[in-house]
Amino acid sequence: MSGGGRRLVVEADGGSRGNPGPAGYGAVVMDADSGDVLAEAAEFIGRATNNVAEYRGLIAGLLAARTVDPSASVRVRMDSKLVVEQMSGRWKIKHPDMRPLATEARAVFPAGAVSYEWIPRSRNGHADRLANEAMDAGGRGERWRPAEAVAAPAAGAPTDRDEEAVAAAPPPAVGWGGDPGAATTFVLLRHGETELTPQKRFSGSGADPGLSAVGRRQAAAAAAYLADRGTVRAVVTSPAARCRETAETVAAALGVEPRVEEDFREADFGAWEGLTFEEVRERHPEDLDAWLRSPEACPTGGGESFAAVAKRVAVARDRVTARFAGRTVLLVSHVTPIKSLVRLALGAPPEAMFRMELSAASLSVVAHYADGSASLRLLNDTAHLR
Repeated sequence: MSGGGRRLVVEADGGSRGNPGPAGYGAVVMDADSGDVLAEAAEFIGRATNNVAEYRGLIAGLLAARTVDPSASVRVRMDSKLVVEQMSGRWKIKHPDMRPLATEARAVFPAGAVSYEWIPRSRNGHADRLANEAMDAGGRGERWRPAEAVAAPAAGAPTDRDEEAVAAAPPPAVGWGGDPGAATTFVLLRHGETELTPQKRFSGSGADPGLSAVGRRQAAAAAAYLADRGTVRAVVTSPAARCRETAETVAAALGVEPRVEEDFREADFGAWEGLTFEEVRERHPEDLDAWLRSPEACPTGGGESFAAVAKRVAVARDRVTARFAGRTVLLVSHVTPIKSLVRLALGAPPEAMFRMELSAASLSVVAHYADGSASLRLLNDTAHLR
């Protein structure tokens, strides 16, 4: 591949709700070396097919890359096998609607400056999200607008909120009005397996097992996936050994230093530490029933309630959001803190904690906006482990 300028990556996607139906595309341009996002593009294009929308996304991504650096070499990554194979010259372009679009795409950069790679849909989430945002905006009769960068707190500005402030804060904003601004995105990674994980034993802040061989392989798989995505700007971790080991594996692949946040530790399960659910049921049936009924109830022997965990997790969330405003942060933590972050983002009741599945080394994503609103973008994704 020729090109004397910088190396860029374009990820593009398109979709149609009906095929043909209301359609839109999304594209993102990234620096191939740093992974920094340099440009985004998205548009609602009215009624069209998936293939047309995907080609339109490709063209928009290439045009955005040319604006960044017209002398760049570009690696295009898309989950459309059709577009990748046709643009690579391995498949013929038979459909008359595709030919002019392919010709337009080829004209953006000089011959040889662009190469193509097929990626699974699970790895094209950024462009897919933009395409869906554009289609959502079109459905409301609006145009998609790129999020504006949120300035970091000024020097000396307070970045921590105490528990009283969290308790008194208004609920997250809801609705579709206005521009919420750029999101601070939390990629939530549960730590890899320990020897206790497959046995389904309570393993809270009172125990500190390291990763098993399986857990280390899971951490390596998550690291490879996240490094390939290239969107994470910081890594924050619980102080537990299983989380730190997972975080250090990912951080090494990303070229960053992990930051420990004490308040993202797992709940203290008191006398239940190391026991299975059935063993707790046999030994402490009344305490277990109370714990399942009320978020204020504590495990036997001075453990920590769900309410207490949620309170400290909210404080830590706000602290990290202030520090990394408008950026994507990987948080390596445990079942209870991650479920708490998801529940708080959704404004769901405490009993929702028991209705979520969270596998070892799974990924979930929550976005927090400057106006106080939040959205859940992903829950318990394990595709990178397969």
